[in-house]
Amino acid sequence: MLYKLFRQHRPWLSLGALCLILSGCATELPVRVAEADVSGTLVVGRVVTIITGESQRTYAPELRSFEVINTQSQERFKVMVQSKDEYFSLSLPAGTYELNRVQVNEGPFLSMAQLSASFALNPDVMTFLGTWHFGVDSPKYGRQVVVSMTYDEQDRERARQFAENTYPTFNDRSPMMSVLKPSYEEAQLYEVMPYPRILGYFRRHWW
Repeated sequence: MLYKLFRQHRPWLSLGALCLILSGCATELPVRVAEADVSGTLVVGRVVTIITGESQRTYAPELRSFEVINTQSQERFKVMVQSKDEYFSLSLPAGTYELNRVQVNEGPFLSMAQLSASFALNPDVMTFLGTWHFGVDSPKYGRQVVVSMTYDEQDRERARQFAENTYPTFNDRSPMMSVLKPSYEEAQLYEVMPYPRILGYFRRHWW
């Protein structure tokens, strides 16, 4: 009986174990760095998460975290957002980065997606990354997340005000812009087991 249950849930258990292993290798960062802790490039951006279809779930999706990797050093940084609309500010070494993983929460439900969009950071400057939009599909098998980047005059002005208010010592530095490449990407969301941890409960949510 136990062997049969293990066989049924092995793909999910493997995914959960993989998540733990991968998350353990990344340096976890708060969504906003303190001004005194900025030692490299100051990176400022905004993340917005929306549902693009119908959903019967009680909770709206929000971005739990995103992960970037420095493609030269292979250092990985996991940024804990835990919001559906939030500015982020990070202190990162200069280099080329890849936005390679996101986690989306809907109450007790957690989904993950692998991405491959890249951006570049120059040393000792303040860099704007624009607004990253995460469009989450309706809950279903083969669920997708769409990542797109926008950067219009309104985005620029709001980001400038946020940076001026939060990091006044950087006001004399001309901000640079770094765009995601590609600026539009689709990826499949893989749902991690929801709570409570009851095997019979899990089977109703295999999508």
